[in-house]
Order: sequence, then structure tokens, then C-alpha cells
Amino acid sequence: MSARRPRCLHRAGWDVILLDTQAVHPHEFRAEKLGVPQMDLFDRLGAGASARAVATPVDAIDVVRFGRIVERERRREYGFTYTNLINRLRADLPEGLALTIGRVAEIRPDAERSRVTLTDGRVIAARLVVVSTGLGDLVRRKAGIGRTLISERHSLSIGFDLRAPCSAYPFEALTYYTEGFGERVAYLTLFPIGPVMRGNLFVYREPGEAWTRAFRADPETQLATLMPHLRRLCGDLSIAGPVEIRPMDLVRAENPARDGLVLVGDACLTTCPIPGTGIGRVLTDVDRLCAAYAPRWLAGPRITREDVAAFYADPVKVASDADSLRASLYARAIATEDGAAWRIRRLHNRVGRHLLHWLYGVRGSGRQGRPPHEEWFDKAAQDRASSAD
Repeated sequence: MSARRPRCLHRAGWDVILLDTQAVHPHEFRAEKLGVPQMDLFDRLGAGASARAVATPVDAIDVVRFGRIVERERRREYGFTYTNLINRLRADLPEGLALTIGRVAEIRPDAERSRVTLTDGRVIAARLVVVSTGLGDLVRRKAGIGRTLISERHSLSIGFDLRAPCSAYPFEALTYYTEGFGERVAYLTLFPIGPVMRGNLFVYREPGEAWTRAFRADPETQLATLMPHLRRLCGDLSIAGPVEIRPMDLVRAENPARDGLVLVGDACLTTCPIPGTGIGRVLTDVDRLCAAYAPRWLAGPRITREDVAAFYADPVKVASDADSLRASLYARAIATEDGAAWRIRRLHNRVGRHLLHWLYGVRGSGRQGRPPHEEWFDKAAQDRASSAD
């Protein structure tokens, strides 16, 4: 989401060059949901209108645990495609801020003026170079910055479109947690992007293993096997188009402080999408850089590695990174680890959730703890059956 950085710096009165290898961002399966806190950060950065223009709002998420609907969460989320978001942010760049197309051949960080040489021979001199290359690490390597692999092939994100339109489903959005331990699955989320019901399935699997190949070949059968109550809740599970699969490594940049150059977002740290903290972490980086550091750096004659190190040590950034990484590691462990301590944690969580959802049902329906959402789903299923007749 590199278009956010130049926008906020340009708005502050600095001359900014946005450099990318392509004028139109190609299709890329990455983040597809965000919440109100993340949208608030877009607003702070002056990009809220652009983000909302390509996002579909959702105000109710039905939660399935133990094979039944246990709760309807009343909160706003947004569904979007990463590609549409990036291209809309670029299309809405303010006047005077243009996209430069080129590929980096060399970077020479310098406290007074860094130099970026492109493969066609052009040279860009800049007081500050902001590297926001997402999961690509070529530019980071050219800046002489290494990386530490925290967790290789940590998780798989699987994306697909359901064939039926959103109007065919008796919910706005759905989150389905598997019934038992051992499947190496985090959860499935179904949510709208425009008229399309989009599915994201998050698992702790290897890209080349038999399970992954089987899911790619026949996702409908695999979903029905993995989540046997899903068809009762959704009806039509037909999938349109290809299944997209993206593996994720957890990686941290090693000793990244350099004169006149700073890494933000996934260029600095990649975390797992399963806890849903990634976009917030990236936006936090941008917000802290633009609000607390870049203006002060650019007002002085030099930007030293000590200046840049202060950004990496910023308490808000440090807490955001630590929370996201901690959530990434915990989510995998609670779903996959078989040690006694983790078995006790899963039992504790399961008992607590059963109790909370039972109490929720009692308060919500007044009849033996049956959540009112199930009655609504039953009625929706009956309506679909009547329509079919």
C-alpha cells in the first residue's frame, strides 16, 4: 500500500516521488478485510475516501463454533480486493504527485542525500528513501539490509469466490471455526466484496502437501469434509473460478537502521494474516513515520542512522509489531501444538466459550439457551427451499 506514504508527505509540502515497477498494480491475493480502527487510520492519513470507494461494508458477522451459530457480532468491517485498493489510492494521488515507473538497480543510503539508480540509468537523489515493497525483498537487499526468518511457511491463506451472489446467503458475513483439533485450520470467513461472496480459509499447511493439492483440485468437497455443518448454514457451496493460495513466512529485517533510508510495513516485518493485525500494523508504521519522524528529519540538514533507529524504537510501533507477531505465533500454536500446556489452554478456551455462548443464548432468546440467530437461519433455509419449489 505504498501510495499512502507519499500522499501524507506531499500534503505536508515536500516534493515526493512514488516509484514502482508498474503503472497499474497487477492482481495480487493479499489482505481482503479491514475493520474500523484500520479505516480510522486511513482517514488520519487522508486516504479514507479512497479506501471506502472500493470497500464493501458489513455490520453483522455470524460466528459458528462447535458446528452451530453461537453469536452475531455487531461491528463494522470492510471487504475489498487488495489490487483495487492500491489502484484506487494511486488514482486519487493529489495533483503534483505522479507515479514514476522504474526498477531499482542500486541504492546508496546517505545522511544528506541518498541515491537510487534505476536499471535504465536514471538516478533519483532524495533526502529520505522510504522502502515500502511489501513481501518483496529485492530493494531491501540492495540497500544492504539482511533479514531474520522467524517462522518459515508459517501459514497458508486460501481465497475463492462463491458462485451464488451475496443475496443468496442468510447472513452478511460468516466466521466458521472448525469443531475439533487436528485439522490444522484456523477459521473460514465469508464476506461480501460488491455482489460477490468471498471466502478466505486460513490453515497451517504446507503449499505442496497432499491436503493443499486436494483442496485446489476440489475445494467444494474439501470444505464440506472439513466443515460438515457449513452446507446447512450456507446452502450453495459452489465455487466460481480458481482457488488462490498464498504461503506466508514470518520475517524481520535485520539491523535495518541506515542513513537516509527507512523500511515500513512488510518490508520491515511480515506477520501472519490470521489474527487480522497486518493492515493495522502497516498503517501504524506510516502514521508514526509521517506524524512524528519524517517532518523532523526533513527539517534538519542530515538524516542519520541514529535518527532512523529512533523510528524503529518508537514505543507505538514497537508495541504494534510485538502484538502482531505474538498473535501470529500464538494462533498457530493453539491450533497445532499437542503438548500438555497447549491441550490445557484449548480445554480452558473451549469450556469458557461454551459457557459464554450458553449465557448469550439464554439472554438472547429466553428459551433453553438457543441463540435467536439459529431461528433466523432456519427461516432463511425454509425461504430458499420455498423459492426452489
